Amino acid sequence: MADEGASEVTGPIRRVLLISAGASHSVALLSGNVVCSWGRGEDGQLGHGDAEDRLSPTQLSALDGHEIVSVTCGADHTTAYSETQAEVYSWGWGDFGRLGHGNSSDLFTPQPIKALHGVRIKQIACGDSHCLAVTMEGEVQSWGRNQNGQLGLGTSEDSLVPQKIQAFEGISIKMVAAGAEHTAAITEDGALYGWGWGQYGNLGLGDRNDRLVPEKVSTVDAEKMVMVACGWRHTISVSSSGALYTYGWSKYGQLGHGDFEDHLSPHKLEALSGSVVSQISGGWRHTMALTSDGKLYGWGWNKFGQVGVGDNIDHCAPKVIKISCGWRHTLAVTEIPNVFSWGRGTNGQLGHGESVDRNTPKMIEALSVDGYSGQQIESSKVDPSPGKTWVSPSERYAVVPNETVQGQTSVSSRGNGNDANVPENDVKSTTGAPSIVLVVSHSSGTNFPDIQDESRFFKGDVREAVNWCGICFSQKPR
Repeated sequence: MADEGASEVTGPIRRVLLISAGASHSVALLSGNVVCSWGRGEDGQLGHGDAEDRLSPTQLSALDGHEIVSVTCGADHTTAYSETQAEVYSWGWGDFGRLGHGNSSDLFTPQPIKALHGVRIKQIACGDSHCLAVTMEGEVQSWGRNQNGQLGLGTSEDSLVPQKIQAFEGISIKMVAAGAEHTAAITEDGALYGWGWGQYGNLGLGDRNDRLVPEKVSTVDAEKMVMVACGWRHTISVSSSGALYTYGWSKYGQLGHGDFEDHLSPHKLEALSGSVVSQISGGWRHTMALTSDGKLYGWGWNKFGQVGVGDNIDHCAPKVIKISCGWRHTLAVTEIPNVFSWGRGTNGQLGHGESVDRNTPKMIEALSVDGYSGQQIESSKVDPSPGKTWVSPSERYAVVPNETVQGQTSVSSRGNGNDANVPENDVKSTTGAPSIVLVVSHSSGTNFPDIQDESRFFKGDVREAVNWCGICFSQKPR
């Protein structure tokens, strides 16, 4: 943990309003417009002005006074939105223009995206290396990596700055979700769209082809969709009746259909038939769903305990109101509110002041009412002097953790070596620029949704969830 340049913050009790999980870092928005981040910091994704990991929540002092109302994690970068200032801020790993600043430099402190200055934003979604923003008028801006058309701009060229998706001209978009290399969207009238990389059927269009522009998905029984989230290479959607549908990659059971077969179009999750799903989140290879009566279900890859299933007892006492999946860890907020985390903890992304994995939820004391609720959170002290904010690729080479090149069989990952191996056949080959794949060794997953007996972990009263999370994003409650 980086202690130098940080001071302890004491003050009023803070309520956690939003949570968002990245590949190996976490971010929370607290009442009073306070932003905290913790976990892996190698690429600047924590925003504290350095590349150090934080093992417990640390106040992001660079955003103090900016009245932040939304925070969103990408895999190794982060965004925040100020409604009063109409500014979108981004920081972290900058390769392929995912930060939207017109270059590929890394940023270790938040900086406003000039192209979005003055634009009123409804929602932001961040994937592995691309981002999208939905405006209050229902338009969509996208930027970052685009080798498979995930930006929806009709090309496969990266965009270093936000560009409007012209294919949605005249169509009002309600929300978007971003996966590793694919994107999904829902319109205000309930239509579902997919575009980008479609190798596993994750676009829901009935085939394995890529799409360079958004294409409408044929939904089951013509149901209208109200919510969508993306995992790394799978997609989850919820209909107006509360039914949950999944499609795409299912090698680890992350679709929840009782098998390990990919589905090329939306497939209703029978295991949750009769439940009304109120919130969804997709991780790298796992999925979480929250029902309106407060039950939290998880399924898929569980090597690090990210599904959080201590047992399979069906107990009607969970009290979760917000969830967010990272690649290998999960965050949840209860009604009280208390904040819990579980799964991979090697970089401190669980926020417990340690670097250990956990397969059952544990309360983050610093952010919980039953702990000390934001009264003792360290605050980063950033030196804003020129030359300490941007790091160009020539000074600090970075690569993308999602693919390899043809003929490449084994490579090492940047950062912690404990997360450096993935089955070779999990990764598609490309003819594009060489890049390193961040992979994890094969492990059996849970292929049916398992209900979490949260009565052992969570306390509080059930409240309707109004926050949705995708692989790495969260949305301001409205």
